[in-house]
Parts: sequence; C-alpha cells; structure tokens
Amino acid sequence: MEKQEIRTFGRRHGKKLSARKQYLLENILPAFLPKNIKNTGKLILETGFGNGEHVRELAINNPESIIIGAEPFMNGVAALLSATTDESTNEILNEYKNIRIWPDDVRKMLGDSTYLFDEIWVLHPDPWPKARHEKRRLLNAEFLKTLGTRLKPNGQIIIGTDHWEYFDWIINESKKTALYASIPALSVIHTRYQNKNMAATQAPKYLILSNQ
Repeated sequence: MEKQEIRTFGRRHGKKLSARKQYLLENILPAFLPKNIKNTGKLILETGFGNGEHVRELAINNPESIIIGAEPFMNGVAALLSATTDESTNEILNEYKNIRIWPDDVRKMLGDSTYLFDEIWVLHPDPWPKARHEKRRLLNAEFLKTLGTRLKPNGQIIIGTDHWEYFDWIINESKKTALYASIPALSVIHTRYQNKNMAATQAPKYLILSNQ
C-alpha cells in the first residue's frame, strides 16, 4: 500500500543564512541526526522547536537523556546548530552532545522509527486561527493518537500555547483519544514564540496528556 503524502504547512526557509550557519547545515547537521540512539536515561522529543531555546534547556537539565528536536524550518535548525557549537571551531559543545535534530516534519520521523519517548513537548504550535485553516492544525485527534502510541508507560505529552481558543480546541480533540488530560501549574516556559505572544493573552496555558 502506498504511503499517504505528508503535507507540511508553513515555511521551510526564511531569510538567507550567514556563511557559518550554511556551513553548519551542510557539515555539522549530519552528526546531530537521530540514528542508532542508545541511552540509559530518558528519551525526550520536542517538535516544532523554533530556534531551539527549550531544546537546549532540556539538554542541560537532562544530561543523561537524549533530546530529539524536530523542526522543518531550516532557519530554526541553523539557529540551534549555531547555539550548540563553538563559534571558533564549530565543534559541538559538551553540554549539548545529547541533542539530536530531525530537520523535517516530525510525522515523517514518527512513521519511520520505533522510538518510544518519556516526554514529548509541543510548545506554541501554529494556531491557524482562521476557520478555513483549521485542518492545518497539527494537534488534531489523529496526531495526538499517533503521539500516544510513541509514549513509554507513564509517558507524557506536554503542550503549551498562548492561543486560548486553540487550547480549548486541543482539549476537545484529546477527548477523541484514549489519553488522559490534566492542566498543570507550570511556570512560563520562555521561547522565541512565547515572547512574541501573537495572541496577546496574559500567559500561555499548558496541557499534559498521558497514557496512564
């Protein structure tokens, strides 16, 4: 049976990259690709990581774990590579050697791998607020079910958005799955998109979905 094509909405490329960032994409990114992963700690995924601020925080706070960041926007991938390598030598900094990068739509990785995750983070996904664009929203019931199949026992999906209508929509979509939903009292997780707060709300809202 032929696989259904995965359509990724949003930009894949932005403004022209600096010479160093282009070099990093061509020469250093292969060392970050998630392959042959073996670890004794947690396996943590963040999808749609923007410029990678939270991926780096996860790496520092979980040094014994492997952090996989998935992002199709190549300027964001380049920004994370720039922040995790030495500016003079382009070598990967020690505190970030547990990071892996999937430079594409996360659904392609989930479809082709057998990884099971302790945590899956989805922070500030595009809310696609116009009614005609609702089908573009990532966190629909089908995708949430897919994420649920990639959780280890007692694993968690942590979702954050400053778009409150989208937050309520995600909760309704989660009710179509077998996942358990809870609203945690998390401190604000600062990322580039959180700082923008395009929805002009007071603070982000967070949701945890678990399989037990």
